[in-house]
Amino acid sequence: MEHLEIERKFLVSSDAYKQEATSQTRIAQGFLNTDPSRTVRVRIMGEKGFLTVKGASNDSGTTRFEWEIEISVKEATNLIDLCESGILEKNRYEVPSGKHIFEVDEFLGENKGLIVAEVELEHEDEPFERPEWLGEEVTGQRKYYNSQLSKTPFKEW
Repeated sequence: MEHLEIERKFLVSSDAYKQEATSQTRIAQGFLNTDPSRTVRVRIMGEKGFLTVKGASNDSGTTRFEWEIEISVKEATNLIDLCESGILEKNRYEVPSGKHIFEVDEFLGENKGLIVAEVELEHEDEPFERPEWLGEEVTGQRKYYNSQLSKTPFKEW
């Protein structure tokens, strides 16, 4: 199947990633649909908007269908107004590690205090360099999915 996203997700054990980051972007996102079998996300990332559809994850939680298209910020803003409650805000840092780039999300608002790193892979068993600040793996744990954080924020855990 085309459009497969293969990624692993981790907690972050220190803020050392900030010194290694090559970029930082503010993200606001909402969900038009949070059904795990077909999540529909609207995102404003810096000066760009995106509409993304994700399918259900496989048993390990590493792989799922993902389709995304860029839309205007105005369109994304209008769609966010239609989203389910629980708009997420976060700062995303891109941090190179070996031949991969980790996306480290520092959540704001009701999810403040939660910092999660994701790395996209070519296949599920692909090896990658583990930065010192990478903590416990949480791949496949639904409570860490952004769609779930919009419903049950970190501060409520």
